[in-house]
Amino acid sequence: MQDTLKRQEAPARYRAVWRWHFYAGLYVIPFFIMLALSGMAMLWLAFVDGRDGEHTAVMAQEAPLAVSAQAEAALSAFPDGTLAQYIAPRRDDLAAIFRVDTAEGPMMAVINPYTAELLESFPRRSGWYDTMDNLHGTLLLGVTGDRMIEIAASLGIVLLVTGLYLWWPRNGQGLRALVPSWGRGGRSGWKSLHGSVATWISVVLLFFLISGLSWSGVWGEKMVQAWSSFPEGKYSGVPISDVTHAEALNGGTKEVPWALEQTLMPASDPHANHGANAAATTGGEAEAGTGAGPLPDIDRVNAFARSTGFDGRYQLNLPKGETGVWTLSRDSMSTDSVNPTSDRILHLDRYSGEVLADVRYADYSLMGKAMAVGIALHMGTLGLWSVLANTLFCLAVLFVCVSGVVMWWKRRPAGLRGLAAPPPPPALPHWPGAVAIALVLGLAFPMAGITLAAVLLVDAGLRPMLRPVFARQG
Repeated sequence: MQDTLKRQEAPARYRAVWRWHFYAGLYVIPFFIMLALSGMAMLWLAFVDGRDGEHTAVMAQEAPLAVSAQAEAALSAFPDGTLAQYIAPRRDDLAAIFRVDTAEGPMMAVINPYTAELLESFPRRSGWYDTMDNLHGTLLLGVTGDRMIEIAASLGIVLLVTGLYLWWPRNGQGLRALVPSWGRGGRSGWKSLHGSVATWISVVLLFFLISGLSWSGVWGEKMVQAWSSFPEGKYSGVPISDVTHAEALNGGTKEVPWALEQTLMPASDPHANHGANAAATTGGEAEAGTGAGPLPDIDRVNAFARSTGFDGRYQLNLPKGETGVWTLSRDSMSTDSVNPTSDRILHLDRYSGEVLADVRYADYSLMGKAMAVGIALHMGTLGLWSVLANTLFCLAVLFVCVSGVVMWWKRRPAGLRGLAAPPPPPALPHWPGAVAIALVLGLAFPMAGITLAAVLLVDAGLRPMLRPVFARQG
């Protein structure tokens, strides 16, 4: 008797899961297509052309000019601006980049480090990469777009779980899910390819969804990042400012290591080491970073950076305001390095030259370490191999989306009116496992929970009233 009931319940459960898979896909597919296309564009734009002109080639010479001379050339392009950032070249045959803050917004100057020639200037974050980045993250709609994409990514997990349930063989031959049935035609052939490709990429897709959600405004910023950030309490009693790393260094853009975005910056002490300051201004020999003197110019800070391990490309942010600090940083998310475990950010007191904080990958929390590596994988900043691997993944996502639409199109009834969703089962017995999974997903990913609740409300309460309009829907 029990076996008979199980056989009767199985088709009902399958139809219920299929229906959820359909509704999740209805919302998710357009977003997945957009994310895959914009993601591939960002991969190749960053790899080939860079984001801020950092791939501009120059003729390497014996030695570059002082950074201060290069900075003067950058400022000459924006006479009323304020120097904010220096990005050192990755190699000897590449240009240096300077950011100058102006009344019209931050501007970028590409400088030949050997001649101080201005090679190019443009508004910061105004290129094709940035357009694709904004589309990828917010649909160019700001907070509204961020929430829409977070819903899509959250429902993508529902789509993944329900899809694996639908496709996985019931006869114990699970590995057959990985092999398409070649030679099939029509909808059956599309279904076989759709299921097999989706199964192959399922683990990677889950990784991309989770790592992408880490940037989202609700699950990422409010829930996960808040308790995974580097604690400013580890600064060992140095003065703390009231601005975060993201606000102070990059104007709120997501270019600071994930674990530090919400961490408050240390602050310079205007009353620190006044005696050394006086000695230095009269020709003292104090060196940057030793606590024995001030940091009067960008050249000394750059020399200290090179002496303390910041080789190749790194970023130097100048102090802002009376309590601002010099900040030296290198991280894979900003394409400074192809090794996320080499992430490092160091803050110097602008008056005394003291090292206020030297935060490295080893200092991150477990989640912070996972995100440092995960974001580098997500963005494909680990070298050509990661660009190619991510491109292949994006193409697979596009195929799964397109094949899903083709399957629906081939299944649709003649004279289609409405969505032609899979019909609901006439009676679905209590399914503790499904209820538990739905509760876990809803609690873990709030936007998914809210959306699932809204769909349940519509499906249970409003669907009967919509039958005259969507006569063929269920």
